[in-house]
Order: sequence, then structure tokens, then C-alpha cells
Amino acid sequence: MQRLMLRLDALVRGRRRAVLAVWLALVAAAVPLAARQSDHLTGGGFNVPGSQSDRVEAELRGDYERAREGALGAVIVPRADADARGARAAVTTLDRAVAGVAHVALPAQSRRAALAALSRDGRRPVVVPLRVDVPLTETPDVATALRDRLDAEARGSVPAVVHLVGQGALWAGLQDLSKEDLAAAEATGLPIVALILLAVFGSLAAAALPLVLGAISVTITGALIYLISRELEMSVFVSNMASMIGIGVAVDYSLFVLARFREEIRAGAGPERARAVALQTSGVAVAFSGLTVMLSLAGLYLIDTTALRSMALGAILVVAVSVLASATLLPALLSLLGHRAARRGRLASLVARRRRGRQDRPGFWERWTGVVMRRPVASLLAAAAVLLGLAAPTVALRTDNGALRQFPAGDETLAGFRAAAAVNGPGALAPVQVTAPRARAADVARALRADPEVARVAPPLPSRDGRRVLLVAAPRHDGESAPAKALVRRLRAELPAGALVGGASAEGLDFRDLVAGSMWKIALFVLGLSYVVLLVLLRSVVLALKAVLMNLLSVGAAYGVLVVVFQWGWADRVLGTDVQTGSIQTITPPLILAVVFGLSMDYEVFLLSRIRERFGATGDTRRAVAEGLSTSARTITSAALIMVAVFAVFVSTGVTSIKQLGLGSAVAIAVDATVVRLVLVPAAMELVGRWNWWVPAPLGRLLPRRTMEEAPA
Repeated sequence: MQRLMLRLDALVRGRRRAVLAVWLALVAAAVPLAARQSDHLTGGGFNVPGSQSDRVEAELRGDYERAREGALGAVIVPRADADARGARAAVTTLDRAVAGVAHVALPAQSRRAALAALSRDGRRPVVVPLRVDVPLTETPDVATALRDRLDAEARGSVPAVVHLVGQGALWAGLQDLSKEDLAAAEATGLPIVALILLAVFGSLAAAALPLVLGAISVTITGALIYLISRELEMSVFVSNMASMIGIGVAVDYSLFVLARFREEIRAGAGPERARAVALQTSGVAVAFSGLTVMLSLAGLYLIDTTALRSMALGAILVVAVSVLASATLLPALLSLLGHRAARRGRLASLVARRRRGRQDRPGFWERWTGVVMRRPVASLLAAAAVLLGLAAPTVALRTDNGALRQFPAGDETLAGFRAAAAVNGPGALAPVQVTAPRARAADVARALRADPEVARVAPPLPSRDGRRVLLVAAPRHDGESAPAKALVRRLRAELPAGALVGGASAEGLDFRDLVAGSMWKIALFVLGLSYVVLLVLLRSVVLALKAVLMNLLSVGAAYGVLVVVFQWGWADRVLGTDVQTGSIQTITPPLILAVVFGLSMDYEVFLLSRIRERFGATGDTRRAVAEGLSTSARTITSAALIMVAVFAVFVSTGVTSIKQLGLGSAVAIAVDATVVRLVLVPAAMELVGRWNWWVPAPLGRLLPRRTMEEAPA
């Protein structure tokens, strides 16, 4: 691998201008596509193939007429000063908007009923059911297009406000909110990262390099998302995921390579030699770390649902582009800049001179390592107590999913839902749909009406062939509530054989059960993968096992903090989480597990490979840990600070699922780079002693002997 990286460096050096030209052309082509990356993204993707809700959805598509009425609707809310005539004009506005959007219609009966209601009282809200001819999972896309048409038709002063309602409208509103959040997060995150890099390198030229690579990686990934989403269904959250991961990963990877380049320059090497060594060592580590992150994220493909798989794909793409940029674009830029990339600013030079004046004294990291390793038991117990304390609330973790409770107060979509709920009740917007053999229709109807959670049941609708019927029941609570989902479970347990229960509540329940039932597979995949990679890279059975267990503690700490903040609502005002949801979004735990294990490998690889290198040179575990930590701690801490800052920016966004992913990842990375790397690792290595490096002889003959941070002669 190191020889391959050396050949790549020679290729880039000999064709520097061509490499830069190719990357410039890619960016130029990517910019207009990246600006449109959300055009074909969908708010759906949460259906579960083969589930009851999916089978009901399949029946509705092929066997029932008028079954789509009410899947999407509009609520007309007259303004305080509106009269009946003005309020009725809103129906005309809705009619024109619907006429311009495919797959949706305003039934004549719904139009007449709305006009009659507004004629009687032009000041009360009126709900207008619409008919759509697409699956439930695709209604968010129809709602998005219809919302745009409504905004265009209702320009200027209007006597009534028209809100879209229904599950499709909720997910469409969340889609719009996530787009706004992404733009705000990127605008806030990049300047913060720039300040951190400037503080780390003390040089504008050096600080600009990782920032440029981060922006380029995210832009090219945005273009790839646009192209792929034209052919495959992809969740709207894929852009947030790619941006969140991409900015941090691209900057971190280039930071590791650049830091090694500057280290070699200061050791007396010329720019050409320094760049070659940086690529042979940190460049190889970046390649392995990136591959590990991508494989870890690939574990999400064990869950058969479009939303999570598309989010994993977005993150995998941005990591791949970041690795490619670090291996080709960054060396070309370093070749162009030469010594300027290693030159310190005035403040950094002053700090360096002061450090040289104290060379007879051990550095901070050597002193820190000495303190920890002189008291390994106390250090280990203290660190473990902190991590276990943070992780303790995880035992109460409860997952749920949906769009309604993710909106901040005052959002237009939420206002529309509340207006419609005041007219027809909250459950009317997400009815339970039951299909059953026609012979059992009466039994099913009786069971529905007898349930205390059912507010009303519509007359049975026969299928085209007359063999089955559809019964639609409106719950007393909204479709994302616990009572509505408990209703689905009761009906599935009690209804006669052949009856299938679907609808928005059932789909959410099926999705939650699928993810919860798949967590063990993801955990086994990610843990096993991490162990094998570390075993190969570190040539140590014990170090690899210890690293996996410590990463689990970091993930547990992240889960615990999420429970405290979002489920219990203890820190709403401090963190701006807006709403206490009472649960963690279903997609959050598997995403954090895959993301954190993948990203933690970066720091694990860079730290332990340095320690392994020093042990090979000295044979002294304590000295190897001290020297390995002192040479890598500053870079690892800086990289982790950047990653935490990027994730933390997304905590201020409006979508709860993105907030949770941002906070959980930030906590896990912060804990991993501080408590784990600076306390647990040295303390545990001191206690284990020479067993740190144990590997069975047969296995040792199969494993590579050179560490990634050891440059070949």
C-alpha cells in the first residue's frame, strides 16, 4: 500500500497541472448540479417491504377506487377580516393549483362541500380532501409540488390561507425545513472550521487547504446525489448526512496528511521528501480509515429501507471523494505551495520559539501520560465512571418516528395540522386502513367501532373484484401518537384472519420494529469489522479488542446524552431543542453507531499506529505510549475539535432527527478524543503491559509487519 501511495505521489508530482485541471473541471461541472441536489429527493422511503402496511399499500394501488381520497388534503383558514365571498376564492386558488400538478385531483364532491361550508360561515377553517394516485410513500413529493403551485397562485394579499395537511404534507414540510437547515448549517460551520484551522496551523495558506478540500468534497458529492436521485429513490435527509459527515471527514483527512507534511519539513526534509513521507504514512492511514468508515456505513444496508440506505450512500460517497481528494488533489496543492504550506504565522512562530526555549522540560502530553500511567487503576476507574455515568440513561432509550413532532413551534406546516385537527380531529389526517375478506367485513367493522381509540369508521369500500373490502377508521389521536400505534397493534392481534392493517401509523410502527430488530445485525457487523481492521493494522489481539470495547462506551455515552436531552427534555432551553419529543427518532441509533465507529477508527488508527511504531523502536510500553501520544495528540485533538464543531452546528437546526444525529455524534467524538484516547488508552496499556502486543504466532505470520505511520527507508 505504501509503495502504491509512493507511485501515486510520483504521478501527481509529474502531472501536477493536469491533476489540478481535472479537479477544477469536476468542481465547475458539479456546482450547478449540487445546487439542484434536492430536486429529486423524497420525504418518503420509510416503508418496509413485505410488512402489513406495505401489503395494504399494494392493495390500495391496484384494487380500490377512491381509496386515495383524504391521503392528502388542504385546510382553508380564512383571515380575521375575510367575508364568505373572499374565503370561497381560496377554493378557486386551490383548484387552479391542483390542476397544475400531476397525480393529484380535487374531487367535485370535496369542492362542493368546501364552498357550501364557506358560504355558511366564511370565518371557520374548512378541510378539503384531495385525491392522489400514488403510493403513500410518494405523497410527500406530490405535496411539495402542490405547495409550490399554491405559493405561485396565491401571490399578494389573499383572504384565506391554504395549508396542506396529511402525512404526505408533514413529510414535505420537513423536507423544506431540512433544506433551509442545511444551508444555514453550512454557512455557520465552514467559518468555525476555518477559525479552528487557523489556530491549529497559524498560517492562512495551510488553514485554507483542508477547508478547500472540504468544500470541494461536499460540492462534488452534492452533484453525485443529484445524478443518483434521478434514477433511485433517495431520502431528503441524504444531503444533511453528506454535508455533516463530509465537511468534518474531508477536513480531518487533509489535516492528518498536512500535519505530517509540516512535521517532516520541520525535521529538515525538503518539500518533495516531506510530501512523499506524508502520503506513505498518514496518506495510507487516511485511505484505510476512509475504507473503514465506508464499510461501517455499509452496515446500514442490512436494514431493508430506502431512507437509511440512501443516507448511508450519501455518507459513503462523501468519504470516498474526501479520500480521493486527500490522495491526489492535496499532494498537487502541496507541490504547488512547497514551503509556504509549512510556514508559520507570526503568532505561531512566537509560540514555537517559547517551546524551543523549554526543550529541557517534558512537553504537556509527556507529563499528562506520565500522570495517567503512574496511577493506571485510579485513572481507569475515573474514566470508566464518567463514561458509564453518561451511558446509564441508555437503559431508558425509547425510539419512535414521524414528522409531526419534529417541527419547531410556529412552523407553517404545524399550523395547518393544528387547524385541520380542530375541525375533524387529529386522527382524521392519518386514518387506519384495514383490508379484509368481504365475508368478514361486518366483524371487522364491529371490532373497529368497539375500540375506544377509534373515533369513527367510514362505510366499507369494495375492491374491484368484490372479494375484499377496505375500512378506514379515524383514531382519536394523531397518527404518530402512542395511542394510535397501540391501536394498530391491537387490531393486528384481534382482527379475523385475512385482515391487514395499514396506514401511516402502521407504516411508522413497521419501520420502528424493522430498525429495532436489525440493530443487533448492524452492531455485530460494525464491531466485527472494526476488530478485524484494527487487528490487521496493529498486529495485536488485545489492542484491537480494547479499542472496540472503548468505542462502545463512546456510543453508549452518546445514547445516554440523547435520552437526557431529547427524551427527558432536561436541556431544551440550553441546546435549543425546542420540543421534548419523549423519544429518540428511530433512525438515530443505527446512524450514530455506524458513523461513530467509523470515525473513531481515524483517531484509533493514528494514535495506536504511532504507539506501535515507537514500541517497535524502543521495546518500552510506557515510553512508546508517551512518545506516540505526544506526537499525535495535538493533531487528533484538533481533528476531533473540528468534527465536534461541525456536528454541533447541526444541533441548532430545526429538524429533530438531524439535531439528534448532530448532538449524539458530537458527544461520542468528544468523549472518544478526550476521555478514551487521553485517559483510558494509556491507563489500560500500562495495566496490560507486554500483553498489549500479543498475537498468536500463526496469525502473526499472516499479518503485515509495517505500521502505517512508519515510513519506509
